[in-house]
Formats: sequence, C-alpha cells, structure tokens
Amino acid sequence: MRLLIADPIDTQPLEELRVLGIEVVTDPSLTRETLPAALSGVGILVVRGTEVTAEALDNARELNLIVRAGGGTGNIDVEAASARGIYVANCPGKNAAAVAELTMAMVLALDRRLVDASADFVAGRWERGKYGGEAGLLGRHIGVAGFGAVGQQVLSRARAFGMKPHLASRGISLAKAQKLDVAYAPSFERLASVSDVLTIHLPLNPQTRGAISRHVLEALPHEAIVVNTSRAELFDMDALLELAPKKGLRLGLDVFGGEPRDPSAAFSSPFAKLPNVICTPHIGGSTRQAQRAIAEEVTRIVRSFLTEEDVPNVVNVCAASPARYVIVLRQLDKVGALANTLNVLKRHGINIEEISNTVFDGAKATCTKLRVSGRPSEACLKEIGAFQETLRVDVVPMPNKA
Repeated sequence: MRLLIADPIDTQPLEELRVLGIEVVTDPSLTRETLPAALSGVGILVVRGTEVTAEALDNARELNLIVRAGGGTGNIDVEAASARGIYVANCPGKNAAAVAELTMAMVLALDRRLVDASADFVAGRWERGKYGGEAGLLGRHIGVAGFGAVGQQVLSRARAFGMKPHLASRGISLAKAQKLDVAYAPSFERLASVSDVLTIHLPLNPQTRGAISRHVLEALPHEAIVVNTSRAELFDMDALLELAPKKGLRLGLDVFGGEPRDPSAAFSSPFAKLPNVICTPHIGGSTRQAQRAIAEEVTRIVRSFLTEEDVPNVVNVCAASPARYVIVLRQLDKVGALANTLNVLKRHGINIEEISNTVFDGAKATCTKLRVSGRPSEACLKEIGAFQETLRVDVVPMPNKA
C-alpha cells in the first residue's frame, strides 16, 4: 500500500511503517489543484494544510484513510469522504502545548511591550522610563474562549502567573465552570467585557466563524490584550482593524486571512502597521516537540489501522449504529455458510449495517451478529434456518431503537 504525505511534516517516525509493507511517498509541493492527480494508487493520505476536496476523492479509488497531521479537519471534505467509505482521522491536542506557549509569550510581550523596548535598545535608546510602568499580569482577568486542548493548556499557564480566569465555551456550563474554579461567561460578549486579556482557542466551523464579532470587540475594556493563535476567520477582522487603535488594544496575531502556502513568501497585513501589535507567521504549533508528537500520532493511527483494524481519532464513523435489530446467527464454520445468509437478507431487502464474527475453539462453529436496518420477516428467518450449516438464528431488538 502507498502512503502519500502531501505537506511538510516530520517524516522520521513514519519510516517504521515500511516494515509493514508501506511505501511512503512525500510531495509537499502538492496543492488543492494538483492533489487529485497524485492520488492514483494511494491507499493512505496524510495532510496538514493541503485541501482535500470531493473532486480529489473522486480520483482516489484506492484511498482508505486520510489523516490530518494536526487538530481539526477543516481542510478535508469529510462528508465526501464518508460517502465514499474513507476514514478520516486527526491528531488532536498534540501541538496544544506549543500553541499555549506562544499564546502566553504574546501576552507577556504585549503587557511589557518587549518588542518595542528591544527595538529602541537596538537603535541605541535607553527608554527605561517609557517601558517601566506597564501593568503586569498578577491578579488581572484573562478570558479564554474555547476549552479544548489548547484552551486548557492556556488556562493552566495563566493560573501560574496569578491571573484570574474567565471561560466561555459551548461545552462548559456554570456548574462545570464552578468545578474548574473559573468564572463562567454565558457569551463571548460577556467574556470580552470582563477580560483584561482575551485569547481565542475555538475550532473553525459554521457556528464559530465570525464568533468574535464587532459587538464582542466593542465590549473589550480600553487597552485590553487580544491574542489569536487559532484561525483568522473566527474574528470580524475588519472590525478588529478599525477598533484596535480606537480602543488602544494590544494585539498578538499568529493567523491571518490569505496566508501564503509557501513557508517563505512575500506577505503583508494592515495589522503590521498598527501600534502595540505582535504578528507572527502562523508558527503556533510549529515547535520541533510538537511536530514530532504529531508525526508519532500519525504513525500510531496508520499502524493501528493496518494491524488492529481500528482507527484512533476517527471523526466520521457513526457514534451510534443506525441498526435497529441484531440477527444472532450460530452456524458451522464452512465456506459459503455466511454468504447464503447474506443472499437471503438481500432478497428480503434487509440492509446490514454492521457485522461481527466469533470463531469457537476447534474452528467448527461461529457466532455472527448482523446488525440490520429492519426486522426480518418470519419467512426470511425460516429460509436462513433451513440451511444445513445453520445451528440457530435469533432476532434481538437494539436497545432504545425498536
């Protein structure tokens, strides 16, 4: 089987897959437009930022598994993959510490104006009076939007600096916030209003796109610090550009709209011209530690898929089976025995959602559980029971389904 890596990642951990007969091919130059032609003969695809479209999957007849080397799957058409029976998995949380470290580095640098102070020093100016009166972080309020792996890491680091945490997240209730010993904010607007520092750690989806709206930004206190190491699309960027100088906001931005794919390219942003701004080129999760952890997780997912028939971190498998009944079939372990039953179910219009099979000691008999869409008729069961290989057939309703 061929494994294609379509983005620059740490490939060293994946080398061990070669002992499983995997041909590892790397082509980080691939793009949304060129990927479809490259998928011929590929069984496993690993991507980081390359977009995987439905068109690409149409040309991927042999593709079994797509692994996103990072958290989220926003660059993959998961619905199209599901319709073609292709597993999609990701590597959540493996770069969370790296992103949290950059987040707090930006908070510290913005609070103490380290970039400006260093620039003045390099230019030959000693400006102790100018930079020696900043607020500091101890006892100040930090608002964390989103409480996934990165949000949790940021919260723990903010506590270490003696900050008072506030939290707004779809998965957090008032009761859970109280257990976490954090202040609960019922909305992002409320969170912003109480935050000396606001940091965003949300996944990008239709519900969160533009979630940090003009109203949220207007609710921020004057001279608040705002950090975004997640996705630019979470913000109303036009409103942020307008309001930042009016409210004296200090911005730490690691993500931008229209980022170049090339790791070294010309790029400009109007935010770079604002005062009290730190801009970095989307490096949040790009420490060597994080990249090695992600590569090791990709390797674990692929190895498990190949050797254990399991896909860790899979995102497109039904959490609950659509089956309503289970046909429990005990039969002799002979060639064609199960095929006979499957043919009967087909004639009677019974769709099989899942199958599991157990072979007993001696390999003379098996027990097969067929999870099916509807209850088989008595005539159908009679046909199955009439086969010489059939020992017993029963039908059991799925819990809370029938």
